Amino acid sequence: MIAVSNSSADLWQKENANSNSLASISNGSLDRSMTTVKRSRRQSENLSRRNSSRRSRDSRISNGEVAEAVTLFEVISIGKRAIQSVVDDWIEAYQEDRDAALLDLINFYIQCSGCQGVVTAELFQNPVNKNIMQKLTEEFDEETGLQFKKFMAYPWILTITWPVNLDTDDYPLIRPGTYWKKFKSNFCEFTSALVQQCQYSVIYDGYLLNTIVSLLLGLSDSCVRAFRHTSTLSAVKLVTALIRVILNLDIHIDNSDRLYEVEKKRADLQRINPRLEQLDKRRKKLQQRHREIKDMMDAIFKGTFLKRYRDVVSEIRALCIEEIGVWMKMHPHMYLSDSYLKYVGWMLHDKVPDVRLRSLIALQGLYEKNDLVSKMDLFTTRFKDRIISMTLDKDHEVSVQSMRLLVHMLRNCEDSFTTEDCEILYQFVYASHRPLAAAAGEFLYIRHLSPVIETMNAQETENSEHKIRQMKKLLDFFLESKLHDHVTYLVDSLWDCTPGFLKDWQWMTSILLQDATKNRVGLSAVQENLLVELMLATVRQAVEGHPPVGRGAAKKVLSAKEKKAQLEDRGRITEHFAETLPLMLAKFSTDPDKVANLLQIPQYFDIDVYFEAHMEKHLEALLKQMKSIAVGHSDPEVLEACSKTYSSLSKENHTSENCQVSVSKKELIKHLVDTYSQMLDDVLQEGEEPMTADDLHPMSCTLRRLAAFHNAHNLSQWDVYQKTSELLTFDVQRQGLPVELVLPALQCTYYAILWQLLPLVDDPHTQEENSFYATRVKHFCQLCRKYLGHKDQSVREQAFLSLCDLLMLLQNRGGRMLCCVDSALETEMLSFVRRHVFQKEEKDKDAVVSDTSEDTTLVILHRKRMLLAVYCKLIASSVVEMSAVAEIYKQYMKTYNDFGDIIKETLSRTRNINRIESAKTLVLCLKQARH
Repeated sequence: MIAVSNSSADLWQKENANSNSLASISNGSLDRSMTTVKRSRRQSENLSRRNSSRRSRDSRISNGEVAEAVTLFEVISIGKRAIQSVVDDWIEAYQEDRDAALLDLINFYIQCSGCQGVVTAELFQNPVNKNIMQKLTEEFDEETGLQFKKFMAYPWILTITWPVNLDTDDYPLIRPGTYWKKFKSNFCEFTSALVQQCQYSVIYDGYLLNTIVSLLLGLSDSCVRAFRHTSTLSAVKLVTALIRVILNLDIHIDNSDRLYEVEKKRADLQRINPRLEQLDKRRKKLQQRHREIKDMMDAIFKGTFLKRYRDVVSEIRALCIEEIGVWMKMHPHMYLSDSYLKYVGWMLHDKVPDVRLRSLIALQGLYEKNDLVSKMDLFTTRFKDRIISMTLDKDHEVSVQSMRLLVHMLRNCEDSFTTEDCEILYQFVYASHRPLAAAAGEFLYIRHLSPVIETMNAQETENSEHKIRQMKKLLDFFLESKLHDHVTYLVDSLWDCTPGFLKDWQWMTSILLQDATKNRVGLSAVQENLLVELMLATVRQAVEGHPPVGRGAAKKVLSAKEKKAQLEDRGRITEHFAETLPLMLAKFSTDPDKVANLLQIPQYFDIDVYFEAHMEKHLEALLKQMKSIAVGHSDPEVLEACSKTYSSLSKENHTSENCQVSVSKKELIKHLVDTYSQMLDDVLQEGEEPMTADDLHPMSCTLRRLAAFHNAHNLSQWDVYQKTSELLTFDVQRQGLPVELVLPALQCTYYAILWQLLPLVDDPHTQEENSFYATRVKHFCQLCRKYLGHKDQSVREQAFLSLCDLLMLLQNRGGRMLCCVDSALETEMLSFVRRHVFQKEEKDKDAVVSDTSEDTTLVILHRKRMLLAVYCKLIASSVVEMSAVAEIYKQYMKTYNDFGDIIKETLSRTRNINRIESAKTLVLCLKQARH
């Protein structure tokens, strides 16, 4: 609150008698001033009673209650009236009684700082008295426990008194919540509106601005954070508002100069021209106002900004840098120079991420305008390396904004970047943080591909050779970077800035289908493989719409507009590739890499488009090619893609429309089963005679095809389990079959029994059926137990994983009655884990050589972690007795780096299941470790 000192009237009379500075004040004005002082005292007493209940009012505000607005602070904080109306009312009060209005304004700024103390105002009218300036200090009174700040706010000497335990971490500008954010916005708007409304009148009276600036400069020097923060925010916003005023003055001065010159030419023939004198007088008046405003802005800059831009509080530094960026953008003629830009450049090295972020955003507003960049050559040369290094900032938002700033710099001052700079920035297209990768993709597109686009627009040809050059440049970049194995991440980085270029599937397929011998700019085999992979990645991105694995924790929530665009893209993809995909499959049928990628494209088709557009013949051609590939290829990736594509095309709920797909799939599977059955009969009839290579390879390929299709399709009607289990039983008895037959047969048997058990554990069945499937489960478990000791590593691991998955399925689906885990099986499984996970394997015939590469070591570690994880899952699900985990706990310290996370998670889950049994297990582990 504000209390006017009792000695203020005496001081007024003494100084009025001795000073010539107030000669303009008459006796009437003196009496009016005395009346003002008394009125101010009465108002201050009312404010004292109101402010005494400030905390209770704040609590009512936070609870949604609306209090009656009396002071400026209450009006602004509650937001009961528009800011414009508040400013108009205050200006009207100022014109009636400027001292009382100024006291209200001073009180407003003090209250906005969160201060609940006492403000005493004394009138100072003797500028000759120098001694009083030495007393304007900030000190602490130990006797009263109060802190004082005495400073000049011309023509007032203000003394603020507040408790020393004032909570400087809780004041309006930093309080959380929507309410206080709105208050901060209203506070800034009030300063701007006040200057705007006064710019043609009282702002030039030499009283209002002087008082406000003196107040803000005095508060900005305080050691109290709340005073510094509030006054600094108001001061920089005041400069922003004054810039608008000075810009308007520039326009008026320019118009006045033009009118003066025109009138001067007319007045050459006249001796006296009253209008010329009037225009000259008006022009000089505008220039005088311009100088006054500029001097005031310089005073605020030197008194506030130069001290507070390096304040210990990061919020104050951030708002200073943010606002100077606004000044440079609004009035580049005055502020866009190296003498001001250096402050923004220095803050790029600030230790607080938010300050660095505000500096980057301020620079973005400058570099995005081409007419401003020419004035920043020296700044660009000096701070470019720092901005490039900030792309590696530990704060994600800072790194993203630095990359976006570099994109603006590239658009308007491309010559500043060297080849080395660009090579560093290109790497970020493979970053895991998607916003950073997308910004780097835009940088790559502008720098690396835009020159090609400009050339192709100037020299466009009918055969689209320019597009081939553009694509070759992109493919060469991916091949030369050698930073990633998947083009999906490159496509995702470029997707937002080049959707039209990456969605042009028509000319992508035309490049792949054209004869390379007739094309002057043909693609190499490596480039063709990469183009097929890129085409698949663009199709996936268009249909799914979410980033690849590793970019983003969850799938992106799409808007209605984005969903509509996805459906349109899916229809375009289906309509285009329905005709071209069979041709590409026929052309590249002997290339497994291309075929594996091409076969994945139909998984993103809209099958209804085939029948709506009457393209059944294209569907028939696609199925024909798929069947030919499935019969002719044995590569696992090709077979898996073909199997999933059949599943994708036939999973829609339109049986009549998908009849064509179902018939083709059944014919293919029947052919594979019949072929395998014939080969199985030949093997069983030959008995112990060794198989030749001519017999081994076809049967192995057929088993791999059956395993790939049985993984995604239910082949129970052909009873594949019976046929593959016969082969495995024959091998267990004779132990003469090669691994090429045993491994795919074991996989196929595993898939077969899973498909048979799924409906059984979900729905009740007869006792005969349960007994039948229990016999099969027992038989499969016996086969797996036999293969746990197989000489080949892949067979051993497949048997262990199949056994663990089967037991887990039966436990979770309530089918445990079909299989019971006995102690012998538990011992065998624990022994397998101990031998193949924790012990170093001997160098068998199938082991790797001693000088294994780092990649091979990681593959081996991943395999061991998978084996340990599936076994620990059995323990956590109570399939295996909890005491078995004691052997795992013993290895915790020895294998912490490789398996520590898995063991810790197992310990946590077992403790949640049964704390007592978990404790007993730990005791058992300690006993075993001791012995």
